[in-house]
Amino acid sequence: MLSSVKTHSSTEQIITCADDVYKDRESLSGTIEPVLIIPIGTFCLGTWQLQRRKWKLNLIAELQAKSNVPPVDLPLELSELEDLEFQRVKMTGSFDHSKEVFLGPRPLLVGGDVHEAGSGLISSGQSGYLVVTPFKLADRDLTVLVNRGWVPRKQKNPESRLEGQIEGLVEVTAVVRRGENRAPFMPNNTKGSPIFTFRDVPTMARMLGTAPVFLDATDTFPGGPQGGQTRVTMRNEHLSYMMTWYSLSLATSYLWYRRFIMGKALM
Repeated sequence: MLSSVKTHSSTEQIITCADDVYKDRESLSGTIEPVLIIPIGTFCLGTWQLQRRKWKLNLIAELQAKSNVPPVDLPLELSELEDLEFQRVKMTGSFDHSKEVFLGPRPLLVGGDVHEAGSGLISSGQSGYLVVTPFKLADRDLTVLVNRGWVPRKQKNPESRLEGQIEGLVEVTAVVRRGENRAPFMPNNTKGSPIFTFRDVPTMARMLGTAPVFLDATDTFPGGPQGGQTRVTMRNEHLSYMMTWYSLSLATSYLWYRRFIMGKALM
């Protein structure tokens, strides 16, 4: 509703602006070409949003396809991970629970999207933290970062979830993730703090003494954090943006046609 109000308001502003320009009869001949900038410019912006929408739809399809591919072994060459984001990998090793850090606050994701209702650990409206733990691989001298999953605020303290602090060798299936940049207006990570507001992989790796490799665990160990916290949906509002710009282009083109082609005064 708010989006349509904003769109209506923007349309009225541009039409009012065009109306003021068109009513300047004294400079009519020198105004024809400059006024065309409005419908042409908004048409170009609509076309740009059309291309962006195609790109986003392809990206979403690629993401979903990768998430459905059977897991592969974690590559020996870490450089190969650059092309494997959202690909599932499998590995065997052990967690170092003494060095876990937290990413959040975050809502619980179920099925790749924000969970709206439930009970217990997945109560509606709860926010919590993702538990990130160093994972030492059994087949090589390499330790990576694994997001074991989500816990509510009341279980951020590991003493409250000892059953889920699995010891010894375990097999983990996880999704390859890259680092992320801090979003506008998001607080920066506090140096030395175990709580991160965004996925700053290089800083986490230096702090915990691991390789700069970050993976989201897909499984949930009994009593442990809720796994599967990879968002597999993406915002795609390009259709509404495209319709807004094309509507503005159509409206201002009509005003231009009435003034300069038909020579009729605007009502």
